[in-house]
Amino acid sequence: MASTDTVPGLEKAAPTAPVESDLKSVEAGLDALDAVQIQRTPITQVLRQKVLPPVLGLLLVVAVWQAAYSLHLTSEYKLPSPADVWGALTDLWEAGTLFSIIWTSVWRGLSGFAASVVIGTPIGLLVARVKPIRAAVGPVLSGLQSLPSVAWVPAAVIWLGINDQAMYAVILLGAVPSIANGLISGIDQVPPLFLRAGRTLGASGLSGARHVLLPAALPGYLAGLKQGWAFSWRSLMAAELIAASPDLGVGLGRYLENQREFSDMSGVLLGIILILFVGVAIDLLFFSPLERRVLRSRGLLAGNR
Repeated sequence: MASTDTVPGLEKAAPTAPVESDLKSVEAGLDALDAVQIQRTPITQVLRQKVLPPVLGLLLVVAVWQAAYSLHLTSEYKLPSPADVWGALTDLWEAGTLFSIIWTSVWRGLSGFAASVVIGTPIGLLVARVKPIRAAVGPVLSGLQSLPSVAWVPAAVIWLGINDQAMYAVILLGAVPSIANGLISGIDQVPPLFLRAGRTLGASGLSGARHVLLPAALPGYLAGLKQGWAFSWRSLMAAELIAASPDLGVGLGRYLENQREFSDMSGVLLGIILILFVGVAIDLLFFSPLERRVLRSRGLLAGNR
């Protein structure tokens, strides 16, 4: 009888051992997934991979530029040397107008972009979620996005006059469609399961848009914001090139046009370089880090970025 008492106990213990082992393996695997190891990239590697390539590229461009000038491929009137352009920059610095010119355009561009975000975001939400509005407004947004921003400058000047309002109108007309279309594209890529889960948890209407829809559509929305900034900056430069008034002050676009009127090619090239510098700087300082953060939080960022 002793043997018959112990055998059932052994029969019950035997199946539970593999189960407990499997549970421990699963728990270990989940712990491994949860343990995110953050390794700080050495500064030397950052300098070698991120800083050195663009610096070498810039030096190569300057070297080719200097070589073309030294070989007299064209007249000095059409192609000044890098030293001449540097001289134009130092003239602005010594005159105390360099930062004023840059800030005039940067402030208009950033404030116009912020207004475009406030206007374009609800438009994108409505067009993406309401089918009748999408059928009516969607093609219009796509058409406006493909329309060159410079085409709006004459109309804005006639409607509003040569003033800051005309500048901001051109920025809005250029940036809002890009921001709205980027959000629409991001919402279209949100899995329907996310929306159903949100409704199950009580997130519907504005609450669902805020807590489910917008976070899920954030990568596409961010791409629209980057494109919206590019359109804002390009639209502003087009407006400053065409519209001139003492009340507007001198921005980068106006400076570029003034140097063209003076036939100062060194100043023209300096204006182009400054416009390029500001556009690239805003992208590198704001949009690129934000994009990397969003993609990294979703596991979409490659290890070498």
